[in-house]
Amino acid sequence: MALCGVASADDALALFTRFQAHDAASISAFELMSGLGISFVLKHIPGAVLPLAEPAPFYVLVELATPRPNAGLRDMLEGVLEQALGDGIVQDAAVAGSDTQRAAIWKLREEHSEAQKREGASVKNDVSVPVSKVPAFMREATAACEVLMPGVRVVPFGHMGDGNIHFNLEQPVGVDPQWFLAQDHAIMDAVNEVVRKYDGSFSAEHGIGKLKPYMMPDWRGGAELRLMQQIKAAIDPAGIMSPGKVLP
Repeated sequence: MALCGVASADDALALFTRFQAHDAASISAFELMSGLGISFVLKHIPGAVLPLAEPAPFYVLVELATPRPNAGLRDMLEGVLEQALGDGIVQDAAVAGSDTQRAAIWKLREEHSEAQKREGASVKNDVSVPVSKVPAFMREATAACEVLMPGVRVVPFGHMGDGNIHFNLEQPVGVDPQWFLAQDHAIMDAVNEVVRKYDGSFSAEHGIGKLKPYMMPDWRGGAELRLMQQIKAAIDPAGIMSPGKVLP
């Protein structure tokens, strides 16, 4: 596995495409993270260390795995990265040479949510768009949120390999956290307008939960929503499995 510094989400997508061209089935993880998100992890999480010489605007964590013996994945990883470095797609890269180094790189990704919590209040958007549209979505959604709330800090990260992006917004510096959290519908709606434009989904790996039921009639209304309600009523008429009103 490796951690790569890249200049943009477009370069991250270009790197993903190169790995796909070599052996798509071996890509077990391809995680995109922003420079701001990594800076929060380095600031708030004890023991977090950036294994690159300089910070970057974006980072990619790429891990390869296969059940095939003698697949030569490390050679492939290093070969793709060497070419990407030469072509300017990757600014810098660190390849894990041990389980300890691998765990240290994964820590940078896995501690994003905790680091954002320690930095302040955040509104989370677990959305997905086609992989090829991730960079454009991120640019446009960032611009929309900055117009809606000047000073808001955009902290996207997630599974670029399948288009699932946690497009999180951190409160502006100095803003009251409770006031910021009270704007969650306006922020989520602004993001989802861009999601819709790029043929994506307002809900990805974390489902609807308690924050998104109000979106259901618009995104999954009519017969589809009625069918979901009927299934819910049939298997859990008392609402025991999900306290509270999950579907409108």
